[in-house]
Amino acid sequence: MKNLKLIFIAIIMIASYSLTAQVAITTDSSSADASAMLDVQSTEKGVLIPRMTQTEIEAITSPANGLIVFCTTDDTFYAFILAVGNWKEIQYGSGTISPYTPPEVGHSYGGGIVAYILQDGDPGYDANVQHGLIAATTDQSFDIRWYNGEYIKTWATATAIGTGFANTSTIIFVQGATATSYAAGLARAYTGGGYDDWYLPSKDELNKLYLNKGVIGGFDTISASYWSSSEYDDYNYAWWQYFDDGGQTNGLKIGLSCVRAVRAF
Repeated sequence: MKNLKLIFIAIIMIASYSLTAQVAITTDSSSADASAMLDVQSTEKGVLIPRMTQTEIEAITSPANGLIVFCTTDDTFYAFILAVGNWKEIQYGSGTISPYTPPEVGHSYGGGIVAYILQDGDPGYDANVQHGLIAATTDQSFDIRWYNGEYIKTWATATAIGTGFANTSTIIFVQGATATSYAAGLARAYTGGGYDDWYLPSKDELNKLYLNKGVIGGFDTISASYWSSSEYDDYNYAWWQYFDDGGQTNGLKIGLSCVRAVRAF
């Protein structure tokens, strides 16, 4: 009976919210003020906003104007509100929070280096939320095979931006548990920056790394080739790319090539 009563109350609250588009949290059952979406009234308690360190605040992705947080770094930092791209202190103090700047290609971010920012027309592009690729800061291998020792069809043939993660998962599923003896397994095993969602880039994602290799850094640009996660139509081959002239071709899976893991943001 108690559970039914709680469910009934919840239904009434949801219905009220749906009809008024306002929420009132009060001790006297009063309604929300007409000018407020959320009206909290109390003579004994306050409202707690998210409490974060300065580093955590500065790591917020695409913060909206009007976002309010409380900085816990030291006793000179107080509550901050984002206004026109800059954090403004609500209460007087000597602390400052760096303005939010969207990451750019070549910047350190998300455990690696920003390798590419999605553009209009790219799969996964969102005009309101920035997305892109992050490359590991160094190669994970200079000479590793694409396969795990047996020529088998994995069906990880997607080549477009945004398909590398699924390709990598498919390769590992077909070839066996995450193993550092082959390219996809090695990329997935990488944990740079504390992240565990690294993968072997697809053919098109790998090309973005090549195009921005100068600002990403650390590539062998003399004669080395890099594996993609895109299997070629023939089960003996997969796509790789030379980082001297940018040529993309298919190579035997037994061939030794480099691996540079990426992750999406």
